[in-house]
Amino acid sequence: MTIVCSLLLFVLAALAEIGGAWLVWQGVREQRGLLWIGAGVIALGLYGFVATLQPDANFGRILAAYGGVFVAGSLGWGMFVDGFRPDRWDVIGALVCLVGVAVIIYAPRG
Repeated sequence: MTIVCSLLLFVLAALAEIGGAWLVWQGVREQRGLLWIGAGVIALGLYGFVATLQPDANFGRILAAYGGVFVAGSLGWGMFVDGFRPDRWDVIGALVCLVGVAVIIYAPRG
């Protein structure tokens, strides 16, 4: 599997997990109802499935790397969906996390 395909899987997983959590949040915190919550639960389940498609067989490595994608993706979701304005420390922190993702997943292993 190519790096591009792996990156796309990380993005798809992030959209499913962050979107699912957002839908549950909307259903509960914003009182939008059970349909929103149910859609969120389904999206969260899809996230769990998408994560299994990564080529590395180590669950801990994939989830650790995905954590960095989740940090950056959550800030992006907040910006585009909720109008959140990250400060420079948010951006620096997200970039550090993405560098960590690259090291964990794409570093050469012998």
